Amino acid sequence: MTLLPRTGTAAALRARPHSRSRVALALLGVLLAAPLAACSGSQAQAQSPEETLASAKAALDETSGVRLSLQVDNLPRGVNGLVSAEGVATHDPAFDGTIKVAAAVTADAAVIAVDGKVYAMLPFTQKYVEIDPSDYSAPDPADLMSTEDGLSSLLTSAEDVEQGNEVRDGEDVLTTYTGTLAGDLVAAIIPTASPDGQFDVTFTLDDSDRVTEILMTGPFYPAAADVSYTVDLEDYGVKKEITAP
Repeated sequence: MTLLPRTGTAAALRARPHSRSRVALALLGVLLAAPLAACSGSQAQAQSPEETLASAKAALDETSGVRLSLQVDNLPRGVNGLVSAEGVATHDPAFDGTIKVAAAVTADAAVIAVDGKVYAMLPFTQKYVEIDPSDYSAPDPADLMSTEDGLSSLLTSAEDVEQGNEVRDGEDVLTTYTGTLAGDLVAAIIPTASPDGQFDVTFTLDDSDRVTEILMTGPFYPAAADVSYTVDLEDYGVKKEITAP
């Protein structure tokens, strides 16, 4: 039997560690480059404030419904107007909840809005009756979910939009966006708003680009100081069948 020389084998064995080192260095280079590429990609994909608010509008327009609450911070004395609203609003469009208005009597009233009609169980009554919400300086609450002139339209109608800082609310990361709104847009939401006025608006978005709060401040009532209305939105995707009483 002929023995092969061992020198070639030994050389090959000695060479292997260097090969492994070269492979390790190459892999290290790839790993170090990956975060830089990811960072560069995230910067390239960063949205402008207007694009982010457009995404928020799409999210609100596409959801089946939300739990909605609306309230004024301080209604001027001696005026009739919307004090608060709370309930489920869907894209049927429909609303089922309660509304409080300041009129001859200030009290909560159960309200159902569906099929273009608004029904309320007025104070001291035990049944729903059809009402005209404009008689109470209130909107048709179902219209708040309109994709054309409802709450979502404000997101893409704001001007001079600026992004604020991120804040943490428990496990949620929220970002604010500030801007201004023309009065006629706000009047479609709160009928008493001056259509010729200008309103400051702050939108709060979660990390899924869903609007969770809308704060509007401005001339909601003539011959009165500016007031603020806050709209809170939660439980995106809620489903509820709402029918006329």
